Amino acid sequence: MQTKVENNKAWFLVLPVFLIVAFSAIIPLMTVVNYSVQDIFDPYTRYFVGTEWFKQVILDSRLHEALLRQFLYSFTVLAIEVPLGICVALMMPTKGRSASLALILVAIPLLIPWNVVGTIWQIFGRADIGLFGAFMSSIGVDYNYASNPTDAWLTVVLMDVWHWTPLVALLCYSGLRAIPEVYYQAARIDQASRWAVFRYIQLPKLTNVLIIGVLLRFMDSFMIYTEPFVLTGGGPGSSTTFLSQSLVQQAIGQFDLGPAAAFSLVYFLIILLVCWVFYTTIMNMQKDK
Repeated sequence: MQTKVENNKAWFLVLPVFLIVAFSAIIPLMTVVNYSVQDIFDPYTRYFVGTEWFKQVILDSRLHEALLRQFLYSFTVLAIEVPLGICVALMMPTKGRSASLALILVAIPLLIPWNVVGTIWQIFGRADIGLFGAFMSSIGVDYNYASNPTDAWLTVVLMDVWHWTPLVALLCYSGLRAIPEVYYQAARIDQASRWAVFRYIQLPKLTNVLIIGVLLRFMDSFMIYTEPFVLTGGGPGSSTTFLSQSLVQQAIGQFDLGPAAAFSLVYFLIILLVCWVFYTTIMNMQKDK
């Protein structure tokens, strides 16, 4: 009987990965933790303040308003993009050149850089030169995202839906293509309706894909910065000022590195907690089925 020989030298193969993660994630995170417990006056003068900045951040009313605004925005775009992405995936062709063409057209918004997306919608929403703004004016709607908080909010949501619904659609499309044909053959034999096929075959098979899509879209929407910054600059007022913009204003605009570091850690923990709740809830729903 031969004994299995373990070669621990194989761990050296993953050493580059650990080094990359250390330099790109762990070391910056520890730096932020260090800043969050100090009052920094200049690169050489700093004082330990313990949890003072965390108390200040947690009790800050501006943080509470930005947090509520952020949750409302994230849940709004998820409520729109997930059903819409499923519908788009169901309508996309599955064979021939038309399928390839549909995939290319759907993926185009995902290829556009975030700052360019904000610029596109900045022009698109103007009443004088933008198609959307001119259309709203032509039907008698007083639309102005630069001065009306409601219009600014709706424009940012619409911009995100246009930009990121294709991601959900492509994920769902890949999940639909992975369903074996025998399921559809059995449904045709049983003369199942289109809704029954979707309800009992397609939707259950899309569960894992939708979990990935929801988590990706939530994390990305919860950290949104560039698009609304380019489009509205966080205004009018603070109607489109989200957590990321508040953090940048505090860190760079006011140069409050200590409170900003505490803010960023609280921000990170909120994202981590909500994603964990999302994941565990969906997995428990799967087990109950």
